[in-house]
Amino acid sequence: MSGDWSKKNKNHKVVSLKNKSVPQNSQSQKTYAAIDLGTNSCRLVIATPTPTSFRIVETFSRITRLGEGIINNNELSRVAIKRTIGALKVCAGVLEEYAPIYSCRYVATAACRRAKNCAEFLEAVRRETGLNIEIISSKEESRLAVVGCVPLLNRNIKRTLVFDIGGGSTEISLARVTNTGNTFIEGFVSLPYGVVTISEAFPAQDMTDLAYDTIIERTHKLLKDFDAKYNITEAIRNQEIQVIGTSGTVTVLGAVHLNLTRYNRSAVDGISILKNDIDRAIAKIKRLGDEGRKKHPCIGAQKADLTIAGCAIIEALCSFWPIAEITVADRGIREGILLDLMHHAKHYAFRKKRKHRHPYVKRGRKNNGNETK
Repeated sequence: MSGDWSKKNKNHKVVSLKNKSVPQNSQSQKTYAAIDLGTNSCRLVIATPTPTSFRIVETFSRITRLGEGIINNNELSRVAIKRTIGALKVCAGVLEEYAPIYSCRYVATAACRRAKNCAEFLEAVRRETGLNIEIISSKEESRLAVVGCVPLLNRNIKRTLVFDIGGGSTEISLARVTNTGNTFIEGFVSLPYGVVTISEAFPAQDMTDLAYDTIIERTHKLLKDFDAKYNITEAIRNQEIQVIGTSGTVTVLGAVHLNLTRYNRSAVDGISILKNDIDRAIAKIKRLGDEGRKKHPCIGAQKADLTIAGCAIIEALCSFWPIAEITVADRGIREGILLDLMHHAKHYAFRKKRKHRHPYVKRGRKNNGNETK
């Protein structure tokens, strides 16, 4: 993916680079859209293809905490639903400005997978915003996160471990790059908790050492079978696996490591942080305390409790596996959706063109669905 991201508007977090005078009459001018409705936030991105990737023309992001309180009764609360529908109405308005959208996909993850009242929530979303939201599985969520991170893959390393710390779950995927340059998922594991559910399970303003260590111990237990099945520990020790992290916590870690006075995506996305520097950044975040994290320009009040919960998961991964460094990714599911849509559109156009020119050529074997690119 290219680095053509713009600076976000502080008030609405909507970025617009639209040129209304340009008609969408070529492949590069067609607009694609993706919405990632997570447990913690609602994110929209609209982009146009480039020869090698895509160019962002608009983004919108709002913390909605859709999964707030879900650990109590497995239901989405009325307050959370109202907040989220409000954000989705903004998304619908932005999408309307860019109509017609050539291709789009709008997905929801852990909170909607878990909620007993999700069907009525999605119906309310359709009724009030006109958007059709698709609930995706943990496996599909993992795949999309890997697709979104493909531009950051080190092609000299054939295997990649991508972890995506969400609000309600944490997806960890092991991918392999083939000799032809394609990438496929070898395996994945989904941890049944994320930063929102952890922060609500341990609601103290500053997480206690016991709570922090409990998350680490539980994560270690859940990783054992996954590690043994794919021999991950030995491969990481032999530097045969690149580790990529994508989430708000990971990007905060990158910003703290760089001592940024305000968050800068272009400075953070794609950097590699050594294990010792990861430890130092986490220690610094802990020392800040709850009030210090609220005042930190790269964390803030809305992420203060979530960041320390995410640090517990990162520390669990780094203490379970002999990780030497982590590549920071300020990208994920939305970017994965866009790359997917554009990849499929490009191949459909190519097949259509070949069919028109050579009507008697036999079709090749269908993709088995496992390859990400």
